[in-house]
Amino acid sequence: MRTRETKIIQSIAHVILILITFMIIMPFVLLFMSSITEENTLIRNGYSFFPEVISMESYAYIFREGAKIFRAYGVTILVTAIGTLLNTALSSTLAYGLSIKNLPFKRVVSFFVLFTMLFNGGLVPSYLMWTGTFEITNTIWALIVPNYMLSAMNVFLIRTYYVTSIPDALYEAAEIDGASTFGVFRNIVLPLGKPILITMGLFAGLGYWNDWTNGLYYLRGISGEKLYSIQNLLNRMISQIQFLSQNSSAASTISGEAAKVPATGVRMAIAFVAILPILCIYPFLQKYFQEGIAMGAVKG
Repeated sequence: MRTRETKIIQSIAHVILILITFMIIMPFVLLFMSSITEENTLIRNGYSFFPEVISMESYAYIFREGAKIFRAYGVTILVTAIGTLLNTALSSTLAYGLSIKNLPFKRVVSFFVLFTMLFNGGLVPSYLMWTGTFEITNTIWALIVPNYMLSAMNVFLIRTYYVTSIPDALYEAAEIDGASTFGVFRNIVLPLGKPILITMGLFAGLGYWNDWTNGLYYLRGISGEKLYSIQNLLNRMISQIQFLSQNSSAASTISGEAAKVPATGVRMAIAFVAILPILCIYPFLQKYFQEGIAMGAVKG
């Protein structure tokens, strides 16, 4: 039986959580409403949840070249899927090795993994290595391999989860039954580690989806533009809009609607278009995300 004090505390907690949820959702609502507000109204009245004049010019400008948008979305989905799979596979297997108590040279390997979190060679050496030695310029691997394919932080978080959440008795029972090291990983570690793996996979996927620096550094020319992700393409649109808005002489030479770019509204529409798929996918992964975070917090 719940006491009166418990009911009051739960009611207060519900009200606080509703307010927090409201504060989280409203910026996205404001972002969308600003993207469908007529440009002059947006400049005159500022951002509003209830625009005086609604206009879809911003989205018309974005989707005017629909082929490029869909191709960029396809590249982004492909890169995010492959990159997330590789990141999760490499992180989980390395974390499993580091979670084994009697692993030879375990401290040395852990030190090298930790070292990558503290130091790096810098942008110029990395660029020279990827473009000169590995020659990934204008290839799909330029969007997958640098910076995001393996995260030391993810490795340590997954390793901690393995150590604290999977009993040693399960490993011992599997070894007694004759299971190999890979068999233990496949049949015990992966099923029991699903919450943390999905959580870390979500982080990796967000990193790949929001990345635009790899495309900026390693994609060049017309062949590179064909591999633009949605972030690279939208970032280029923003640059074009800024150029047109700041150079009236250049804008005057452009005929028709191209010169009348709703600069402010397009920025809002671009941000909304880029984040929309993540908003659609996240509710399906929220269960695992909450479970992974909660168990990590309690066990850790």
